[in-house]
Amino acid sequence: MQHKLGLIEGFTKKYRINRLVYYESYPDVRDALAREKQIKRWRREKKVKLIEGQNPAWDDLAAGWLDDKQVPRLRSG
Repeated sequence: MQHKLGLIEGFTKKYRINRLVYYESYPDVRDALAREKQIKRWRREKKVKLIEGQNPAWDDLAAGWLDDKQVPRLRSG
C-alpha cells in the first residue's frame, strides 16, 4: 500500500507504478530474493509473458486489500 500511495522514494514513486499485476510467494526470503534477481535479468518480453500467463488483463491484484477507512488521505500540492 505504501507504493500505491507514493510513500516510498525510488523507482515506483518516480514512475508512478502503483498496480500489483504479478507476485510469487516463498517461505524463505532468500529464495524470494534469488527469484527476484533472476526475473530482473530477463528481457521485457519474457516478463510480460510471465505476467500474462497468470493475469492476462493486467488487473490490480492488490485492489480491495484495504478499505477506504484504512487508507490515509494525502494532501495534494
